[in-house]
Amino acid sequence: MSPRDSSMVLIPSGEFMMGKDSEKGRSFSPAHKVKVDSFFMDKHEVTNGEFLLFCEATGHDLPEFWNTDIFRSGKDYSGYPVIGVSWGSANKYAEWVEKRLPTEAEWEHAARGGLIDQNFPNGDKWTKEKAKQGATGWRNLIDPVGKYEPNGYGLYDMGGNVWEWVSDRFAEDYYKTSPSDNPTGPEGGSSRVIRSGSWHSGAMCKRVYYRKGLPGNWRDYAVGFRCAKDIGDDK
Repeated sequence: MSPRDSSMVLIPSGEFMMGKDSEKGRSFSPAHKVKVDSFFMDKHEVTNGEFLLFCEATGHDLPEFWNTDIFRSGKDYSGYPVIGVSWGSANKYAEWVEKRLPTEAEWEHAARGGLIDQNFPNGDKWTKEKAKQGATGWRNLIDPVGKYEPNGYGLYDMGGNVWEWVSDRFAEDYYKTSPSDNPTGPEGGSSRVIRSGSWHSGAMCKRVYYRKGLPGNWRDYAVGFRCAKDIGDDK
């Protein structure tokens, strides 16, 4: 089965070890077994051009940093990932296109691309061709979506380019109590999870298990998103 939206791919159901054991008490520890159901996911991050259509159709505010060349933001950068959007704006866009934001567990399962116990979407070694290089100072390194090699599920930029909002709220110790089947994050908290690392991140942030939290109303020059869709919604 495949979605009518050719910009999405089917992510198979499965179990995987989410997170990474760490003695430093990081939020991605402990590693724990998680099962997720099949779902569809955007091949690439939502672009400036796609988000502009949403703004024009709904009257939604344009993103922060719009028409800023250094961040490749604006109408002239249609094929670049949108940045400067809050979690709420990302969620509204997803609803407008009849999709949703992926859960954190779905995101990590998809980012791993079928690989087991590997650090990055394409294996255990990080290279610029497979995940974006960290920035030097303020030199911009945002690229058009889909420029580099996809992972095993056909997803682009799951390790870099821009951070991506997911649906879950953020808690440092959530992994200690996370359920094993289709977890959706803690019930409370004002921060939301971001994943993937960005053009402004080092290699550590681009690891498939690395996670951070930002206030849901935050708009950042290095944070965008991509969408997911339930199997039953493909009509």
